[in-house]
Amino acid sequence: MTESPIAGGSYRRVLLKLSGEVFGNGQLGVDPDVVAQLAAQIAGVSKEGIQIAIVIGGGNFLRGAELSQRGMDRGRADYMGMLGTVLNCLALQDFLEKQGIDTRVQTAITMGQVAEPYIPRKAIRHLEKGRVVIFGAGLGAPYFSTDTAAAQRALEIKAHAVLMSKNGVDGVYTADPRKDPTASKLDEVTYSDALTRQLKVVDATAFSLCMDNKLPMVVFGMEGEGNVAAAVRGERIGTLVTAG
Repeated sequence: MTESPIAGGSYRRVLLKLSGEVFGNGQLGVDPDVVAQLAAQIAGVSKEGIQIAIVIGGGNFLRGAELSQRGMDRGRADYMGMLGTVLNCLALQDFLEKQGIDTRVQTAITMGQVAEPYIPRKAIRHLEKGRVVIFGAGLGAPYFSTDTAAAQRALEIKAHAVLMSKNGVDGVYTADPRKDPTASKLDEVTYSDALTRQLKVVDATAFSLCMDNKLPMVVFGMEGEGNVAAAVRGERIGTLVTAG
């Protein structure tokens, strides 16, 4: 990238990964109030001129890895999970457009009646025109998490950072804070250190992709008023992960 990633104190183009579990507010399905609140935050920063692409998980519907542990074929279970992410994409698109934000959904699995196919150069063109682009169906292949999909999409659209929101965790910790009361939050860490210490808040494949391509990542919690908007604006929130 030849241009500075920061313009006016904010990133110019980001890939925002949203937790699907938050879309359901802890329940199965979509909570319209939660999605409307997220859409309002995203719309606000989009109107400031920041180019925003989004990947959403599907944990509010199902997780392929968990279904496979119960005896289902892993590949088929993962495809089911990909379809769940598209439901979240369409929900967010609806609420963003209610906020006056032109939005496009692109999916890795072709479903022409509801979304465009994933075409990186077309996605970049949408972003340049001020549209929010939402990527659905993960990478379109089993055995890959939506964290990895977020890293890969960020690289293809030449985003300046991956903003990885998490449910129940507000950054990278020295250990799982839900299991280890002595765990402490890290303000900044390198990818290699996180991988060596097996800090598993983000999928290791996603970490490796970003590390190899020197793409910074911010890991932050979705909980908290204005957290998503703050992360997109480039404010110090959560944990900054860099190539070192």
